[in-house]
Amino acid sequence: MARLSACLLTRGTTRARKVHSHASSAASSVRRERVSRPTGPAREGGCHTEGVADPVSAPPPYVVRPERRPVGETDSVRANRADWDAYADEYQATHGEFLGDAGFLWGPEGVREDEVRVLGDVSGRTVLELGCGACQCSRWVLGHGGRPVGLDVSMRQLQHSARIDDEHGTRVPVVCAGAAQIPFADDTFDVVFSAFGALQFIADADSLVHGIARVLRPGGRFAFSVTHPTRWMFPDDPGEDGLVASQSYWDRTPYVEVDDETGATRYVEHHRTLGDWVRALSAAGFRIVDLLEPEWPAEHDRTWGGWSRTRGLLTPGTAIYVSDLG
Repeated sequence: MARLSACLLTRGTTRARKVHSHASSAASSVRRERVSRPTGPAREGGCHTEGVADPVSAPPPYVVRPERRPVGETDSVRANRADWDAYADEYQATHGEFLGDAGFLWGPEGVREDEVRVLGDVSGRTVLELGCGACQCSRWVLGHGGRPVGLDVSMRQLQHSARIDDEHGTRVPVVCAGAAQIPFADDTFDVVFSAFGALQFIADADSLVHGIARVLRPGGRFAFSVTHPTRWMFPDDPGEDGLVASQSYWDRTPYVEVDDETGATRYVEHHRTLGDWVRALSAAGFRIVDLLEPEWPAEHDRTWGGWSRTRGLLTPGTAIYVSDLG
């Protein structure tokens, strides 16, 4: 996101990728510039962490080429952690105002939790956000009486969370870790959610969902938004070219960005069909209670990566799954 705050992430995610097409088998290399801005200290487990106030070192501009090839969990985590550490400043500078420091945005269409209320009443409930980024969504939970904890693989995103907390006098506990192995005890949370957060960056969806079920209490709610799976048939282009299907919906081969000079894996995103998510949830003991496919609002004209008015009026860009455990 992809992560829209980590509340929202990307390809199909919400980052404005500079690779224009998932589908292009002969896509040209592209240069990705990174922007560095100073922020405050990061925190792990809700505590200030000494010695990390300086920005995470960002690599110089590099050229990447898109590929479709298998990538495992270890390489996915390694690549995406480095990518998000490098991209976090640009992401927050570009999208922070739209997200809101304590806003809960489910996707680029602008749908907010205040409108859809898929989490239900969070007051007094212990809530885990996966792929929290700067904890905009978790801060919304805090403001509505919940007890949030944010988890993100990117230390730099969590530094932005600390900065926003310092600005507003809030404190959202955070942990720097990947969602593939959630570092909490069984039956810890009443609610787990991810708004374009970690899910598209995890290789093993079945293991991921079972891990979420493990840390949820019986009857707990799990809700998440991802790129609508049908979007993977189309080039990641906000214009009319992005309305022409050019690859198989059932091709689950990950989308990968590779450093053109070194061959290093720089970014990985994994695709699941609508049915893949249904089966993963069911196998882990979840009961699906809703599936939202937000329509593009008539007055909304913001372009965010591959999301745009041109495409949004004709085809869904976001899927929001809502499920209960047991």
